[in-house]
Amino acid sequence: MSPIRTQWTRLIRFVAAETSLVHIGEPVDASLDIGLAFQQRKPIKAYEILGSAFDPASQVSKNLLTVKELLAPLSRDQIPLVRCLGLNYADHAAEAKLQKPAAPVLFYKPATAIIGPSAPITIPKVAQPIAKHLPDYEVELTIVIGKPAKDVSEADALDYVLAYTGGNDISFRFHQMNVSQWGFSKSFDNTNPIGPCLVSSASIADPQNIPLKTILNGQTLQDGNTSYVPACLPSFVTECSTIVIDLSDQIFDVRQTIAFLSQGTTLQPGTLILTGTPKGVGFVRKPPVYLKHGDTVQVWLGAGVGTLVNPVVEEGKAAFSAKL
Repeated sequence: MSPIRTQWTRLIRFVAAETSLVHIGEPVDASLDIGLAFQQRKPIKAYEILGSAFDPASQVSKNLLTVKELLAPLSRDQIPLVRCLGLNYADHAAEAKLQKPAAPVLFYKPATAIIGPSAPITIPKVAQPIAKHLPDYEVELTIVIGKPAKDVSEADALDYVLAYTGGNDISFRFHQMNVSQWGFSKSFDNTNPIGPCLVSSASIADPQNIPLKTILNGQTLQDGNTSYVPACLPSFVTECSTIVIDLSDQIFDVRQTIAFLSQGTTLQPGTLILTGTPKGVGFVRKPPVYLKHGDTVQVWLGAGVGTLVNPVVEEGKAAFSAKL
C-alpha cells in the first residue's frame, strides 16, 4: 500500500473575505501559526485548493484568498466517526494513579462535539456546577484517516493517514469517574476543538516526535511529546523488546493504534483518532484546576500544526470577551 501524497502541506478551511463562502486552502506563509494569527486578528492569506481534502489529486491553485473566519479543518459531515484513546501516556497514567493499560482504552465521540479554532467550548448545564463536575483540558495529537483502512498491519499503518491535526479532548471528570464508560463524559455538544490546520502525513516523517502543550489563561499546564519507546506489549504486537517505557512516552504509538482499531473494522476516510494526552491535566492537581466561564484555553502542537485557541462558556451565562 502506497502512502497518501497530497498537493498541499498544510490545509485550512475558512470563510473568505472575497467571497463570503467556505473554501479550503494552503496558507501562503508556511511558518505562520494559523490559530494564533487568527486569534490576534493578523492577516492570513491562502491559495485556494480546488477539490476535496480527501482527494490526493486536489490542486493548490494560484487563487489568493483572505481568511475572514477560520473553521475546523474538517466539517462535521466529513467526519464519520471520532475514536479516542484514554490513558495513552505513561506519565498521565502515573499522575492519575492508574495502571498502564495492557490494551488501548477506547471510547467514541459524536461529530456534534467537534468545534473549530476560536469557537467557544460550551460547558452544558448537565456539567454544572463546575466545582463538582471538573471540566478539564487534554491536548492530543489527532490522526485523520484518508482512505478505508481494515485489518491494517503496523508496518502499513501510516500509509492510511491523510494528515495530523490538534485536538482538545475536553473532559468532565465527575461523569467520567462515576461510570465505567467514558464516552458520555467526553461527548457533549461543542466541546472538542480540532485544528487549526491539517498537516499532511507526507510532511511528517515521524509522528512520534511532536511536542504538545496546554496553556490556560497564559499558564503552561501540559508540556509533553508524542515520543514512543518500544516495550513488552500485548499479543497483537508481534515483536517485543525488554526496553522499559519512559514515564513521558506514549504507551501505544500511531502505528499500533491504527492497526488495533482497524481489526475487523473499517476506518472510513475522515475518521478522527485522538491519541491521548500527557501529564498535567487539571483534576489531579492540588488544588484541582478546572475550566470555567471566561477562561481561554490554548493547545499547541509542533510540526506545523500550531495553536488552537478557544474561550470557555458556561451554558446560561452572559457572553464575555475572551482573555488573550
